[in-house]
Amino acid sequence: MENKNINFSCPVEINEVKKILLAHGSGGRMSNDLIDKLFLSNFNNDFLNEKNDSAIINIEGIRFAFTTDSFVVKPIFFPGGNIGDLAINGTVNDLAVCGAKPLFISVGLIIEEGFDISHLELIVQSMKKAADNSGVQIVTGDTKVVEKGSCDKIFINTSGIGVINKGINLSPKNCKPGDVIIINGGIAEHGIAVMASREGLEFETTIKSDTAALNRLTEQVLSKSNRISMMRDPTRGGLSSSLNEIASVSHTVIEIEETSIPIKEEVKGACEILGFDPLQVANEGKLLLFVDESDADFILDTMKKNPLGKDSSIIGKVVKDHPGVVTIKTSIGTSRIVEMLSGEQLPRIC
Repeated sequence: MENKNINFSCPVEINEVKKILLAHGSGGRMSNDLIDKLFLSNFNNDFLNEKNDSAIINIEGIRFAFTTDSFVVKPIFFPGGNIGDLAINGTVNDLAVCGAKPLFISVGLIIEEGFDISHLELIVQSMKKAADNSGVQIVTGDTKVVEKGSCDKIFINTSGIGVINKGINLSPKNCKPGDVIIINGGIAEHGIAVMASREGLEFETTIKSDTAALNRLTEQVLSKSNRISMMRDPTRGGLSSSLNEIASVSHTVIEIEETSIPIKEEVKGACEILGFDPLQVANEGKLLLFVDESDADFILDTMKKNPLGKDSSIIGKVVKDHPGVVTIKTSIGTSRIVEMLSGEQLPRIC
């Protein structure tokens, strides 16, 4: 790897702050504190309090999932994708992990004056391709142009709507002792791909983002079992933050096995060089699935038949009620608590 001088944000936990920090957007503890203490306390309603990736709304007996997300990734082009397909895939996934069939997406663009139109064309074309691949339609949108220096090239906001079939009821609150945890492939690929591109790091093998739409995979597993408690795509904050959020909401203890967590050797090596815990690095094409142990092997086999699930693995289980923590059995036979990301190690990762 080529040596570079790299400035990383120190993941220091700050309990009382007067101004917004990068860590408030990390998807970790400070993000959750901001959401709980400011947004949920003020916007308090039953939809938000479920803490799902999408709001589940019942209109005349039909359940819809509704989600929104903003994308500020830097750089806007990275190995394996760009800000455009990342935005579509991320919105599709937030709907899919709630058990919805994604249908419609809106796109809002904030573009910096002087942005290269040829780059905008590439981004729009990639959004179209991602939407076609996932079977959704981009049906409305908005474009704003701001003065040079008022934003960094381009920011994208997307919202999505999907419909949830009868009989599907996924929620972190459904997780229970005996549930088995499955992931569909290697972790930390998106975060390391973006960081390497941003800092000009060169590895022997190019690490590509795992950005992908997961709705075909979620539809397959939901058609095979009615014993799936919940699904989640572990994006910002990585696997550790997602599992901690689930343990907290479900009031359970989650136990994972280090040797069972899939991670590519080049990604593991990059994390070691950079000093990152791969459990805390962002993913954009990964599915966490909690399923009753009676259906676990069957669901695992189903996932492995899908190209996005060929490297699926059982990584742990829910072991008991309370007190809402995550533990990991290490490769050397010890056990430790897995903490939620407390600061910001990779800003503007999505």
